[in-house]
Amino acid sequence: MTAKQTVFVVDADRSVRESLELLIDRSGWQSKTFVSATDFLAQPRVPAPCCMVLDVALPGLSGLDLQKLVADRTDMPIIFLTGYGDVAMTVQAMKAGAVEFLTKPYRPAVLVSAIREALERSWQALARERALKSLRESYASLSRREREVMTLVVSGLLNKQVGGELGISEITVKAHRGQVMRKMHADSLATLVRMAARLDLPAAGPSEPFSQAPWPEAASGRSPRATETSRASAFSASA
Repeated sequence: MTAKQTVFVVDADRSVRESLELLIDRSGWQSKTFVSATDFLAQPRVPAPCCMVLDVALPGLSGLDLQKLVADRTDMPIIFLTGYGDVAMTVQAMKAGAVEFLTKPYRPAVLVSAIREALERSWQALARERALKSLRESYASLSRREREVMTLVVSGLLNKQVGGELGISEITVKAHRGQVMRKMHADSLATLVRMAARLDLPAAGPSEPFSQAPWPEAASGRSPRATETSRASAFSASA
């Protein structure tokens, strides 16, 4: 994996690019250098751990402009290395997610440490993307009814309630629920709830009180709806 880790350098100063290229290569990473933001943006995206060492002062688009343009690329953390930094600029860059804001002349050990941290962040971001892609593929394999059951189940509804909402028997709900757990590779309901959260599924709940059978709580004088609200709150806390 180390051989595939890439450090992009975007700096208009040739001597800086060459010194950084030497430092990066000696540290065991792969370097790619660019004179401007436009040159970098013309390159295809690298599907491997990477980061960028970026100067603020560039011809055309500035380093801060480039940072905004690649803000969606969470797998490519940015380290600013510039001779023109000030407090306001540093704050802006760090708020936008920069790993570090260093000034020239730089200390090689400090920069190498920042690059190592950035590449670790990149690896973690790529791992999250792969996991989310796999999760979406599993969700796509569900039938329409299985998706309906999943949405209601992760909202805290019991099988009987889910059946009432969808107009199907409790046994059928259990069968669909089992299929959902199997296809989603979920080992527990709490895991399924977390998966639904990552998929950003809409919340759902019973549209009206159920009247097919008396509630066990009725004899105690407690409100069925209050009881179910309490259950849902307890479930949410445990999940």
